Amino acid sequence: MSFFRDCDGIGRRDFLRIGTLGFGGVTLPSLLAANPAKEKAMIFLWLAGGPPQHETYDMKPGAAQEIRGEFKPISTKLDGLQVSEYMPHTAKIADRLCVIRSMTAVDLGSHERSSRYLQTGVLPVPNMEFASYGSVFMKEKSFKGDMPPYVGVLRPLERGYGGGFLGPQYDPFMAGDPSEKDYKVRDLMPPPGVTLDRLGRRREILKEFNDAWRQVDTEAKLNSYSPALEQAYNMIFSEKVLRAFDISKEPESVRDTYGRTPVGQGLLMARRLVEHGVKAVSVWMGGWDTHADNFKLLREKLLPPMDRGYASLIADLEQRGMLDSTLVVQVGEFGRTPKINKQAGRDHWPKAFSAVLAGGGIKRGIIIGATDKDAAEVTDRPVTVEDFSATMYTALGVDIHHVNHTAEGRPIAVVNGGKPVAEALA
Repeated sequence: MSFFRDCDGIGRRDFLRIGTLGFGGVTLPSLLAANPAKEKAMIFLWLAGGPPQHETYDMKPGAAQEIRGEFKPISTKLDGLQVSEYMPHTAKIADRLCVIRSMTAVDLGSHERSSRYLQTGVLPVPNMEFASYGSVFMKEKSFKGDMPPYVGVLRPLERGYGGGFLGPQYDPFMAGDPSEKDYKVRDLMPPPGVTLDRLGRRREILKEFNDAWRQVDTEAKLNSYSPALEQAYNMIFSEKVLRAFDISKEPESVRDTYGRTPVGQGLLMARRLVEHGVKAVSVWMGGWDTHADNFKLLREKLLPPMDRGYASLIADLEQRGMLDSTLVVQVGEFGRTPKINKQAGRDHWPKAFSAVLAGGGIKRGIIIGATDKDAAEVTDRPVTVEDFSATMYTALGVDIHHVNHTAEGRPIAVVNGGKPVAEALA
């Protein structure tokens, strides 16, 4: 499989590699220090590279040719919203969406810094890793259960998706690419050469070891037992967990509806996981850094699979009665330049871009904000990254005024000065 790369020259990869189950190091158990309960859930669709507002949710058909581009607009089920002709499925479910056309951010000069900003809601600073939305959500809610509370599907392109200063126990559990043939989640399988029977014997030995230490020393009683390690074992032996990650259980017709693509199957996996108790799922789709051949890439590789998978997710969640309890977020690190460059592409543009919210706690069928005739500047209701994060957290029931602390005791507020977009909240 080919890997998307952005103009910073960084390929899709995991910055924190998750090992197989063992008794040493930070592996699956470290991801399970906090887990799910019956609360709202979030699916975060990250369009890595920066999707162009002109070819998605803020088309400008009346602008000059070098601004409006090649695509034609089509009407949607949301009054006042036109989208690209290559987003016909999204057009049909647009009345469930809250489209923010007035996102605006400072220019941070790179994909990595902007990605960290938009995936955490906090302006990056040197020598500090802030926590992603999913990580903060699982920390603030202290979810319990065998299912991992936060799962990453496909592979992230840039930093910003993990637990940051909160610690690796708040990183997402990586589920890989469910569109792959004979897909399996590596960390739900015993290490090579270790059968489930052998793993079970290890578990019993560890239990006996912990029980013995409890009888010897009170301090050991408090510190020797690892609930996260026990939960890791529970996951591997749990039929519920294994079934949740088994996308082959989905009817073939449903898999076809989402599209047999990484993003299509990734979004289907996200729905499946939320249905089984996972509380935050990030799905990362790369390739949106279209400095050259913007229209060809969008037409042939980017818009059709995203459009199909995303619209199927919204419709599927609603049909199952899950949309009102599941916040669905679609965003990238910035937009693209109004003027098309000499390579038929669009460059980075954080001044004005679009983001979309739907589901849990969000008002349906609404457009917030506006840009000028070229989609270059925000002219109505600017929404900052901090405002956007405050809106998401408020919809999820997270206290935006709560303060966490780094290992050195530095206070870090859940939201750094932003205010919820009141008109977006149901």
